[in-house]
Amino acid sequence: MFLLIKEKIGSNKFINILSIVLSIFLMAAINQVKGESNKIPAITSNQEISESPLKFFKASDSAIRYIGRIDFSKPDLPRFWNPGVYLSLYFEGSTCKIILEDQMQYGVQHNYIEIVLDGQARRIRLEQKTDTITVADGVSKGKHHLIICKDTESNIGYISVAGVLCSELLPQPEKNGKKHLIECFGDSITCGASSDLSDVPCGKGRWEDQHNCYMSYGPRLARMLDADWIISAVSGIGLMHSCCNLNIIMPQVYDKLALSQDSIDWDFDKYQPDVATICLGQNDGIQDLDTFCTRYVDFVCKLRKHYPKTTLVLLTSPMADTQLTAFLQKALVKVQSSIRAMGDQNIYYYFFKNRYSQGCDSHPTIQEHEKIAAELLPYIQKIKHWNS
Repeated sequence: MFLLIKEKIGSNKFINILSIVLSIFLMAAINQVKGESNKIPAITSNQEISESPLKFFKASDSAIRYIGRIDFSKPDLPRFWNPGVYLSLYFEGSTCKIILEDQMQYGVQHNYIEIVLDGQARRIRLEQKTDTITVADGVSKGKHHLIICKDTESNIGYISVAGVLCSELLPQPEKNGKKHLIECFGDSITCGASSDLSDVPCGKGRWEDQHNCYMSYGPRLARMLDADWIISAVSGIGLMHSCCNLNIIMPQVYDKLALSQDSIDWDFDKYQPDVATICLGQNDGIQDLDTFCTRYVDFVCKLRKHYPKTTLVLLTSPMADTQLTAFLQKALVKVQSSIRAMGDQNIYYYFFKNRYSQGCDSHPTIQEHEKIAAELLPYIQKIKHWNS
């Protein structure tokens, strides 16, 4: 082959080209030798390292504790729709990552989550269909507690947990869980919708950009009471009339895994809350009092079949105007009276003292949610005889 090339291009050109090719091969060989000499030797078991390699732990690992209405039909890829669903785990080491899958409905809806590391919370938006999120980086190498909470409501789609990456997952404490469990039924207020203006102001971005369930009144109240929480709420939903073209009402979906969909039945035997609050009526508006109360009593009776020992607390709407507040106060008194006349004394009501409406579309802000929880705290403590 070289003779053919030489005959075609001539002896002098052939020699020049051959010299260039040989030089290139020689430089490559020298660089390879240098590279081999600069490589870091493999770490052996008796060498000290600053951090062990991260291990992958399945989402079904027993060291991960899940709270809320969750679909475990695929144990290694549990998924959940409702706001406020959360997982809790303990890990050791300076780095931890979690792998989440976002439904990304219509290709544009992105869920938000709250990352709470050792009590310090931050909210982030999921960006991809599958996200590997660094939840801890460069922290001390000891034991750490992590909570991941879904901030956006079920209409924004599900989140699935695909696994955890860390040096070591630690077993749950012997006291697995909090002292109490609180469940909150409600609408957008209970979801924490339109409350967080820290990143995107009202009227900008997408509707879900202001959602923050972790900072809503239900989870805040639960944390004040050393309780776990479950949020069973959908924006726009009502007791007998929903708003915003929503074609479901609470009595149709309260017993579903995903409340925004009349689909998979929920197994109420998984949890029996100590307290369940009901905050409905904002989207119903002022209705015929007798009809509204009849529907409310029917709903309470349905709920009581699932929760025979739970203390039920009926709430007025914290964002209602004067007229609606007056209507709801009359209704709740009448509903409690009717239920107690049936022999069920474990039902109460609470009227909010103030109106909280400084967020988007007159919803409470996250700062106002803290005040709502602070209002409820002494009342719940009183009726349940719980210390702070």
